[in-house]
Amino acid sequence: MRFFLIDAIIDWQPGERATAIKNVALSEDFFDDHFPRMPIMPGVLILEGMAQLAGVLLEETVQKVLHIERKALMTAVDRTKFRQMVRPGAQLTYEARELQYNELGGRVFVEAHLGEKRVTATRFTFVFQTIDDDDLRRDRKRLLALWKGVAHHD
Repeated sequence: MRFFLIDAIIDWQPGERATAIKNVALSEDFFDDHFPRMPIMPGVLILEGMAQLAGVLLEETVQKVLHIERKALMTAVDRTKFRQMVRPGAQLTYEARELQYNELGGRVFVEAHLGEKRVTATRFTFVFQTIDDDDLRRDRKRLLALWKGVAHHD
């Protein structure tokens, strides 16, 4: 199973906000077991997609504003409730807004929607880790370019 749970970033404003989409397909591996004959996207995977958007938004923000390159690692998820089930054929929209950040980490508020209906909302807390791996740095840039629909060349 792959753990990239964003298909595209459709609004990208480091330092402010980001919006991404996830098209939920019946062919996703997790639907085999969750649940047979009644497929529902696991809430933890919805949170993972939200955290991926929040993490890259924080990383790009501190690079742009503080001029430091860091990897965001999630340490806390606060006040989360699920209000809708997500089924195959749906398109999830993740909306992230930064609450605060500094050289040590940050907090981001993120919502997931199905159309106008809110699926969930949460606050993520991240700590920053220094990136000392050129391969990880390159792969991260390539993934972000893919999500943003921008050609990336090494």
